[in-house]
Amino acid sequence: MDLSDQLKNLFPEHDFKEEEQPEKSNLWLQDQPLECKFEKRKGKINTVIDGYTGASKDFKILAKELKTQLGVGGSFKNDQVIIQGDYRDRIMEMLKEKGFKVKRVGG
Repeated sequence: MDLSDQLKNLFPEHDFKEEEQPEKSNLWLQDQPLECKFEKRKGKINTVIDGYTGASKDFKILAKELKTQLGVGGSFKNDQVIIQGDYRDRIMEMLKEKGFKVKRVGG
């Protein structure tokens, strides 16, 4: 017997409705595409995402999601997301699924 059954037993006259919560996407979708670049910094390969015009708080959330899904390290500095390694293709797919326009910059 779960909690909903217990509540129905306690309050038989009340009409319980399960509310469907829409998928929450609080990220700012923009007109200009995000730039996905390949850079070498201190001899290491990095993928840099730049060009986000929304709040930096939202961009930090996006950075954390990308790092978690890829299982790699990275950082958020100077309104750029820096991901360790060359993951341009996978990052571009993930961003397109979220509804962003993405432009590949560089080779």
